[in-house]
Amino acid sequence: MRGLANSAITPEFALELAQAAAIVLGFDTVADGVRPRAVIANDSRASADFICAAMKAGFASAGVDVLDAGVVPTPAAAYLVAHTDADFGVMISASHNPAADNGIKFLARGGQKLEDKVEDAIEHVYKLKAFRYPTGGAVGTVRPLSNGASVYVDHLVSTLSEEKPLAGQKIVLDCANGAAYSVSPAAFEALGAEVVTLAVEPNGTNINDGVGSTHPEKLQEAVIKHGADMGIAHDGDSDRCQAVDENGKLVDGDQIMAILAVAAKNAGTLAQDTLVATVMSSLGLELYLKEHDINLVRTGVGDRYVLEAMRENGYNLGGEQSGHVIMSDYATTGDGVLTGLHLAAEVARSGKKLSELAARMKPTPQRLINVKNVDRAGVKTNKALTAAVTDAEKTLGHSGRVLLRASGTEPLVRVMVEAAAQQQADEVAQQLADVVTKELKLYNAHKAPTACSVGALSLLVSLLWV
Repeated sequence: MRGLANSAITPEFALELAQAAAIVLGFDTVADGVRPRAVIANDSRASADFICAAMKAGFASAGVDVLDAGVVPTPAAAYLVAHTDADFGVMISASHNPAADNGIKFLARGGQKLEDKVEDAIEHVYKLKAFRYPTGGAVGTVRPLSNGASVYVDHLVSTLSEEKPLAGQKIVLDCANGAAYSVSPAAFEALGAEVVTLAVEPNGTNINDGVGSTHPEKLQEAVIKHGADMGIAHDGDSDRCQAVDENGKLVDGDQIMAILAVAAKNAGTLAQDTLVATVMSSLGLELYLKEHDINLVRTGVGDRYVLEAMRENGYNLGGEQSGHVIMSDYATTGDGVLTGLHLAAEVARSGKKLSELAARMKPTPQRLINVKNVDRAGVKTNKALTAAVTDAEKTLGHSGRVLLRASGTEPLVRVMVEAAAQQQADEVAQQLADVVTKELKLYNAHKAPTACSVGALSLLVSLLWV
């Protein structure tokens, strides 16, 4: 769940949610008489203090022993759940959201994301208020996991077999004043890179504030100023990676995945010669991978769907345009530091500039239009819209594609068109957007469901962040 701290997420809510999770993720999964253990971690938001305190109180009150890892990235929290053999974990972070927001994300044993049925079970217990209140020696304890950050850094370093593979590279790191402010520089330096740091002074309110993967402008400037080989930007909880080449040009998630996929294919480590990406990834990525005999499996939008496809089919590389890249040989979730390290290692290994590697995958011109105040349910049923999409696909041929996505939370339809030329993508997207507006318009738009009302019956609809 994510929302405004102390409004959507209050201490009372956090405490009771922790008590519910203690039962579903803890006592329901361990043998009778065994006291569950949980790892808790957080990013650098000021509100983490009271949310973590409330959740630790809820866990301990229910009889769970808690290991507090402090400020570490989300992928570090996931790794530490597995490393400590904890029964479950929780990360307190709102990722790339502003500092005033915060969020609660549970992790199952092994640092895995929760299945839908487990989320439902937590919600059920929460609503029933059927909590545990042991007494005496049966209450839980709370202890610091003081070496959590260093253990995670050691793990990151171990994923690259070469000694000092980044030696000779100058890399600028923008840590968004977030959870990776210490671990990312430590990992890059341990692998031999000369590191220039940005946004590594979190004060509780400056996370993602004009810095990080959602605001890469300062990173682009710094790469040029320092004559660096590349730049890496993280978001607040460091589950994403945005890159900048030596010329200060952005390298997006599709380009990063293309570089990593081809490198893994050449090394013989790309499982089933397949990359998993969402429907939003560029057609250019698909065409480039075909040139290298690599299959592209597409999923719905959201890293949870990418991860599901990877688990179900035994793939080991996937991600999103946003830079949320999952390397499942080393991590159970997207890891911005891990991704950045392996990208930098491939630049060093190849002897090429990042700009050259990135340019090999040419993104197809794309236009995205958000059409508001429309009946999102009509996307799949409206005959006129279906006909318009068919005509558009005929016009684009094999050099383009059309994607219409209904928002899951508001009366909005996203129209995405790719084409051989930007002008054509713009024109076709606008034509389809006009059809959506005409055919699906909500004449009582003021009565349309809102994000709040749609999700009102489901307390934990966002426990797995998208």
